[in-house]
Amino acid sequence: MTTYGFHASHEQVHPAELLTAVQLAEQAGFEAAMCSDHFAPWSERQGHSGFAWSWLGAALATTSLRFGVVNAPGQRYHPAIVAQAMATLGAMFPGRFWAALGSGENMNEHITGDPWPSKAVRDLRLEESVDVIRRLLAGEEVSHEGTFTVDRARLWTRPEAPPAIVGPAVTVATARRVATWADGLITINQPLDVLREIVPAYREAGGRGPVALQVHLSWDPDPAVAEQLAFEQWRTNLFPPPVCWDLESPEHFDIASAHVRPEDVHSAVVVSSSFVELVDRIGELASIGFDEVYLHHVGREQRPFVEAFGEHVLPQLTATRRTEDGGVAAPVEALR
Repeated sequence: MTTYGFHASHEQVHPAELLTAVQLAEQAGFEAAMCSDHFAPWSERQGHSGFAWSWLGAALATTSLRFGVVNAPGQRYHPAIVAQAMATLGAMFPGRFWAALGSGENMNEHITGDPWPSKAVRDLRLEESVDVIRRLLAGEEVSHEGTFTVDRARLWTRPEAPPAIVGPAVTVATARRVATWADGLITINQPLDVLREIVPAYREAGGRGPVALQVHLSWDPDPAVAEQLAFEQWRTNLFPPPVCWDLESPEHFDIASAHVRPEDVHSAVVVSSSFVELVDRIGELASIGFDEVYLHHVGREQRPFVEAFGEHVLPQLTATRRTEDGGVAAPVEALR
């Protein structure tokens, strides 16, 4: 049974407006929410990048939704600080918070002035970070020497049950790697044949817990406007690794996307003005085996999307879910 959630895009929306949007999303029928923790947007046209952890406290306190965040420990954040942030939100809002921990992008991490490591070093740093964070959440005093240093850290405020640590992956190889340590998997919409490989690769490598999908989409009643929104706001987000990992700034992403054509954006964004088509395409993605699907409208105005999808799309998706389950859908448990 699939849960349908709302992706809150800090890179595109002022945090106060984004808080209102996620409150409206709950009222409209979205069942969960997530966001990414960035220091900079993907393009100067997007124009924002609020501090995700501050915003999460407000969002959790003013809704009843379960929330997740994508974060990169090890350079911009010391892993002990990530553990403390997770522990506090977990203690204040039991069962309602999870974190997906990744190896990061240069665009966000270069601000420390430290060199941007190779992917092999970043993967090692991530796995060391996950180990340290788990031990701190378990109540241990932790010292560590490796790609970073921890000196006798201990969390004094901890939740009864630690928040889930989810593994982000956009490739089959990464899905297999995170399966060794993650409590769940999250990926983004890609060609169906790729997604059909990622989910079983994670499971076959021993991956446990729910698998989630973030779907970038562009909707407007006017098809031309939907196309323009996708091209204006998301054409910088088409580059596969290692390009997306290694570019240094929104300006670099804008330069790199100078030759992207409007039709190219369809490889990463579901673009449509038709609710019927959107229900079909989102449902097809969910049917691959995703427990959670987070919908991200790439336009900067969120209210029309939230209200329209609450009325025309979510009821159809949840009706399909009830039919497939053979009965009334029960609440989905929090990520564990």
